[in-house]
Order: sequence, then structure tokens, then C-alpha cells
Amino acid sequence: MERVNDITCEKRTYSREFISHEHDFGQLLFPLQGSLDIQTERQEIKLDPDHCFYLPPKLVHHYRSVDRNEFLILDIPMHYLPEDTSSMYTQLDQQWASIRYLLLEEAKSQEGAAALADLTRYITNKLHRSTAPSIDYIHKHFREPIRLETLASLEHYHPAYYSAWFKKKTGKSPKVYISELRLKEAKHLLLSTGWSMSRISEELGFENSSSFTRWFVRWEGTSPQKYRILNNG
Repeated sequence: MERVNDITCEKRTYSREFISHEHDFGQLLFPLQGSLDIQTERQEIKLDPDHCFYLPPKLVHHYRSVDRNEFLILDIPMHYLPEDTSSMYTQLDQQWASIRYLLLEEAKSQEGAAALADLTRYITNKLHRSTAPSIDYIHKHFREPIRLETLASLEHYHPAYYSAWFKKKTGKSPKVYISELRLKEAKHLLLSTGWSMSRISEELGFENSSSFTRWFVRWEGTSPQKYRILNNG
């Protein structure tokens, strides 16, 4: 079967020796047994059965498995993919576990080409909409200090590459993205509560109200006190 133009869904095993290549299609990998070491220019991943991994087209990667292994692989032709997809390493949550089950059924039957095509379209749409682990982490922890190294490790990126990847993904640097979330929350607290500046600054993870005020003025161009007065009437 010509994988460049046709969907392939099958089980595969991998050798202990590192193999390097790239392909003209996207590839989704589900470990069923064992693990797979995957290296790209920017990432190093040990893929285990609790996770799945998507490799975009034209990405040079090196891979091997040092133990007994079996993987469910979905090769996705370019015309099914949204433009400019990036690699995705994600937890095998309930949705992805359900997708794996459906793909396993398709791999067994190899008869329902239309059903596999529909499932592949669903998967590529999910790949396009999925929230990256580090972005999800930011939304949960933006009130706390966040280190770039922590975010990079969640994506298994080298820190030197993470900021560029993040900006390509969101259109903003991690610092700006986090600051905008904090600013939105600061405005919400200023207008929806009667909290003091000290309490709001503490809620947003600032050392004191003075540092919060300086930060707010730098981003908004006015003090939080004036912002509250001008927008609460």
C-alpha cells in the first residue's frame, strides 16, 4: 500500500537499533506493549502505553525500542491533515483510549475503508484542536511563578526551542501569554470584588501590592485603583 496517499492502520514492532528517517505523511503512535525512544532535533521522548504521540510529515526522527514491543500505528496522508501540524505528545485519557480501541478494531478488520477515513478525519480534527500539555498547565497555574524549563519539560522540548515552538503555536511568547491571563484575571477581580490591592496581588502570586501595581501600570497604562474607579460606574 502506498502510505503517502492511503491511510494505513496496523500493528508494528521496532528494533533495538536507532533508525532515522522522515516521511511524507503524518503518523500517530499508540504503544500497546513496551516503549519507544523517539528523538527529534527539539524533543526526546520515551513513549509508553500511557501516552500517544503524533509525528507530523517531514520531521526527521530517530527511534528504537529496547524491550519487547508492539505499537498501533496510523499513517495519515497529507490531504487529511490541517496545514502546519506540529508534534504532539499527550496522555492517553478516556477520549484517546476510545480512539485507540476503534483503531484496533479497524486494524483487525481492514475492510471498512470508509469507516477508517471518517475516524481519521475525526482524529486530525482533534489533533488540530488539542490543547498542548504546557498550555493547559499555564491556564491552571498562571497565578503562580512558572519556569520556562517546567513548560519545556511538559512538551519534552529542549528549553532553547520551546519559546519558538510556543510562539508558533499561540502567536505570543510564553511571558506575554501568561501576563495576559494574569491581566484578565486582575481586571475581573478588580471589577467583580471589593478586595483590597493586597488581597488581589496575593491571589495573583505577586510579592506585595506595590509589585502588582507596577506590573499592572506597565501592561494597562493605568493603576489598578484608577482602573477600578473608571470601570465600575
